[in-house]
Amino acid sequence: MNIISKDETEEITKDVFNKYKDYYNPMLARLLKFSSYDRVEWKARGSVVTDLSGKKFIDCGGGYGVFNMGHSHPKIIQAVKDQLDLMPLSPRVFLSKPLADLAELLARITPGDLKYSFFCNSGTEAVEGAIKLARLSTKKTEIIAAINAFHGKTLGSLSFSGRDIYKTPFEPLVGDVKHVPFGDVDAIRNAITQKTAAVLLEPIQGEGGIIIPPDDYLPEVRRICDENNALLILDEIQTGMGRTGKNFACEHFGVVPDIMTLAKALGGGVMPIGAFIGTQKVWEAFAPNPLIHTSTFGGNPLACVAAKAALEVLIEEDLAVKSKELGDYLIGKLSDIKLKYPEYIADVRGIGLMIGVEFASEGIGGIVIPSMVKDGVTAIYTLNNPKVIRFEPPLVISKEQLDRVVDSFKKALDEVKTKYSHLFK
Repeated sequence: MNIISKDETEEITKDVFNKYKDYYNPMLARLLKFSSYDRVEWKARGSVVTDLSGKKFIDCGGGYGVFNMGHSHPKIIQAVKDQLDLMPLSPRVFLSKPLADLAELLARITPGDLKYSFFCNSGTEAVEGAIKLARLSTKKTEIIAAINAFHGKTLGSLSFSGRDIYKTPFEPLVGDVKHVPFGDVDAIRNAITQKTAAVLLEPIQGEGGIIIPPDDYLPEVRRICDENNALLILDEIQTGMGRTGKNFACEHFGVVPDIMTLAKALGGGVMPIGAFIGTQKVWEAFAPNPLIHTSTFGGNPLACVAAKAALEVLIEEDLAVKSKELGDYLIGKLSDIKLKYPEYIADVRGIGLMIGVEFASEGIGGIVIPSMVKDGVTAIYTLNNPKVIRFEPPLVISKEQLDRVVDSFKKALDEVKTKYSHLFK
């Protein structure tokens, strides 16, 4: 189906929408329609997604941090195609070269003495595994996490996330968890005890609204953990793989965790994969029983070759450097717009191409996002802060495309001002 008529496009789109409504998730179908996302995605390359009708969209949502290497990067696609002809899935009884190669490369690229990896299928699984390892290693159970954090939606990871709207319906959750304000060193110092197994933090809160902590926050938390024989777990699922202008966000702060979690962009935008990486010291906890934590599909050959190729692209194409340069450029442009619309934009903040725009009112995003989509630019909320929309495009995006994004955002705000200003007085 390379050429599809307008009538065929409308018929297929209606059919897909009705299947969402009737067989998948009716409320999501309505939400997508409200946001002008009720169209069928068809193909994607680089920073552009094309729908069934042929309309192109500059992707500024980036799959919530998945497409750092762009959509359909040829090197990553080829690696998966080559492996597909050899062995798509492993019988899990022999040695796996793709898994071994990926583990070695991660050990070389991640900071400090992080060395051993476990591979799973998603970010929330990586967090679950990291917590299990922390409890096993320390023989303690208490976990300290941050208010407004997001670590996933499986029952364990949800317990450590920091927004009640997602947690309350599923209580009781995993116990022995304390939540403290993010960026507040004193709150960590007051909460931690000799019973604490680990402190779990995002180096920069993503779903919390792109919140960057003070420069001394993570170094001080590292010191507090060491003083109390607790582990530091950093969730780099959204911040890793070059997103913030460093390969891993913790490198901005000169901090090495005991355990790091990865997912999203680790699969190069081609395959789902998650991982947690730990030091030799913490990994010794697995020695008595190397099968105490396993995954049937985790570390499968297709995902591992995709992740290895993604890491190679990250380094070979200097994506972290590009992220910093392009992020500085985009933040500057968005900050200029903020000066023109102070009544609607409360803040522009970010690091690299992890950027949030906070509106003065939650309702503004509900107008801006559909307007930008209609104009050929995707934008998305941050899950824990409805006032904030994020700009997280692929790190391969061009300045010309960013200019197009900025123009679309400005036009959306013009629409707010001319048509809906009475709603936000």
